[in-house]
Amino acid sequence: MIELVKPGIEIAHSLAELAKKSFIESHGNSASEEDILEYLNASLTEEKFLNELSDESNIFRVATLSGELAGYLKIILNCKNPKLQEENVCKLERLYVLKKFYDKKIGIALLKECIKICKENNQKGIWLYVWTENHRALTFYKKVGFEIIAETSFKISSKHSNPNYWLYLSNEKFKF
Repeated sequence: MIELVKPGIEIAHSLAELAKKSFIESHGNSASEEDILEYLNASLTEEKFLNELSDESNIFRVATLSGELAGYLKIILNCKNPKLQEENVCKLERLYVLKKFYDKKIGIALLKECIKICKENNQKGIWLYVWTENHRALTFYKKVGFEIIAETSFKISSKHSNPNYWLYLSNEKFKF
């Protein structure tokens, strides 16, 4: 059974490890090993997670399956997007699931939780970035109604950026 919980700072180390592994699984071939390592060491460290978990503007949910950490999400409410005119939109900053759990509906459970939180906080929609070559993620998000609204670059390292799409799902299209 999938369980979703609001994590405390005591899980920072485990979240950092999950995030690194999941990022490598989904983006490991998007840049050189050196560039990927620079991103992991700058953005997905235990220290970063301690800070993010302590920041009340970040909302996290952790997914476990049979007691095993399987994935997590991080959202930021009322996070304006320059490509959207709407106010009160949520940024889905991360929805990471370990590859071994892909067929277990963890991503759907986390996205449903994100939508629930957005509804409870009167958000008009959800936006996020997706690497243009992450076909699995693009298919997942498009299937539930997200639309591409723009293209952007996502900085992986001081020397490398990946092309990304900005995706958006308005609250009128929330399916869950």
